[in-house]
Amino acid sequence: MKQDKGAKEETMSKDIETTEKKAIEKAEETTWAGQTYEPAVDIYESENALVLQADVPGVRKDDVEINLDQDVLTISGRVALDTYNGLRPVYSEFNVGNFFRRFSLGETIDQAAITADMDEGVLTVTLPKREQAQPRKITVA
Repeated sequence: MKQDKGAKEETMSKDIETTEKKAIEKAEETTWAGQTYEPAVDIYESENALVLQADVPGVRKDDVEINLDQDVLTISGRVALDTYNGLRPVYSEFNVGNFFRRFSLGETIDQAAITADMDEGVLTVTLPKREQAQPRKITVA
């Protein structure tokens, strides 16, 4: 019976997995206080756009910065660390820190039409495709 219980516990622990935040290996020095992390990102494609969704818990909308320079989209978010001073969490699945991520954009993206929205710790960046990159139906004359 003990073997069955151990097998059940092992199966249950495989069902619930937590992922550690990936800390950025600093290739350059920064003036940001605290640790900087690479946010987890999902990218999906629709007919008209690529949509990027980044998990940035603890970052306020006003503390997100999105820059576009020479086909490179940079997303950074700063966490107000003073909010977490003195807290003693009973359980925590993520460490607190700033976020930073870069993406190289292809020529099919309409860079002038990029938009961003933030809702409950999820940053959504919509990267519309240029009209010539979108699929279209050609009628036969």
